[in-house]
Amino acid sequence: MPARSHRRPLALAAAVATTAALGATALASTTATAAEVPLTGYELTWGIKQSYRTYVTGFAAGAFTATDGASQATGNGAFTFTEGAGSYDSTAHTVDLGFKGSLKIESQLHGFAIALTDVRFDSAAAEITADVTKGGTTTDDVPLADVTVTRAMTDMATTLTKEAADVFGSASYAGAAGDPLTVVQKTASQSPSPTATPSGSPSATPTTSASPSPSTSASASATPSASASTSASVSASASESASPSATATEAPASGDIVDGTLGWGVKQSFRSYVVDGVAKGKITVSGGASQAADNGAFTFVDATGEYDTDADSLSASFEGAVNFKGHEENGEYGLDLTLTGLEVTLDGGSGALTADVTSLGETSQDVVLADLEADTDDLTAKNDVIALDDLTATLTAAGAEAFGGFYPAGAELDPVDLSVALTEDADLPGGSGSTGGSGSTGDGSGTTGSTTGGTGSTTGGTSGGLATTGSDVPVGALGTAAAVTVAAGAGVVFALRRRRTEA
Repeated sequence: MPARSHRRPLALAAAVATTAALGATALASTTATAAEVPLTGYELTWGIKQSYRTYVTGFAAGAFTATDGASQATGNGAFTFTEGAGSYDSTAHTVDLGFKGSLKIESQLHGFAIALTDVRFDSAAAEITADVTKGGTTTDDVPLADVTVTRAMTDMATTLTKEAADVFGSASYAGAAGDPLTVVQKTASQSPSPTATPSGSPSATPTTSASPSPSTSASASATPSASASTSASVSASASESASPSATATEAPASGDIVDGTLGWGVKQSFRSYVVDGVAKGKITVSGGASQAADNGAFTFVDATGEYDTDADSLSASFEGAVNFKGHEENGEYGLDLTLTGLEVTLDGGSGALTADVTSLGETSQDVVLADLEADTDDLTAKNDVIALDDLTATLTAAGAEAFGGFYPAGAELDPVDLSVALTEDADLPGGSGSTGGSGSTGDGSGTTGSTTGGTGSTTGGTSGGLATTGSDVPVGALGTAAAVTVAAGAGVVFALRRRRTEA
């Protein structure tokens, strides 16, 4: 690979001594005077940036195509390049590897086509490079990310370069955190003594084979679940609920719901779009609702309604509202969407989620936003609490129409978590109102009446949104109106306030 003036040796790169970086096989076969040792059988896994993948497949209605030895993890996950080969410098303790595979990134809607080939990792320069084809022109060895090199070479932190910002079309990416990088040797060791280490190298047993697989590691970090905190809180109820003796009066098989919480994130990609993406907006909860930290899911409280465990049915209404605002211009918003009056009905494991939807001042009441499906038909109370987590939520035709028709019926929304108390002294999981992480402290997220986002917000961190600095998503020459229209790919969509000028 041609040398570039910006490369610099890092002291940390010296730590990539022999353990996971190259395995005992190559070391055992070389002499003490050899400067370079050939390496083969490596894999590199990197997702570029999770929010960029969401943008491409969502707002831009585009696609990633991995071929020629490259692959992509399920769920729009990270990319893996294979058959890595190169060399290990036994003097400097660094590796230089090139990988097989091609990645095409295309969007007809936003008019871009990008191809990445010859992906390379150089621990001495601490960077990822690739040959980039864009606009019909190929540029070799484009530095895409700086890497914080570690000995194990798994989940290494990356920082996108100015060149990467140019390639991927957003100035905000320059200096932003990219997805973690993992480089591991996949070929089984043929050394008769796998624990052998050379003289002068760190005395550590090679750990390559024990490392998590690249796809597992990268997928876990690239596709965080928007409702993780909610699910964890509700699912913990089975083992942490109070004992039966703590309940003074056992609830009857049917009756009125006394209290309860509903955890729902609407759509994780939509939250990222509003706060960190092209909308440059904010999310505000009120009326008792709360939002989990890091631009997380919402919790609606004070449930009322009816239940019947014999009939396996319930109907529960919840207090609280969430408002999404974005695309502000001269004090007016192109996006101004409020959900309130949420209600869940279930009968034999199936049901619906309804809400009052207000978009740009126009309200539609009792809109059936999603069809719900539980894992079981059985509605069972334990310690006078009915708790259901990860209900599948699928956008209905009525919901799609209420949100402007941009997002198709049948699309999967964030899962729903439900917990209702059947008696006054029943303990909801984590305490009343705790589902979904409400009551957390810090930046105000997760507290009643809080706002996520706003001018200059960085809620969600560098891995949670498309443009944490507030810069636009890479939409090329598209104007604001076009950007608003195609932004429906993120999840829930909205009506655009149209301005007309006098002739």
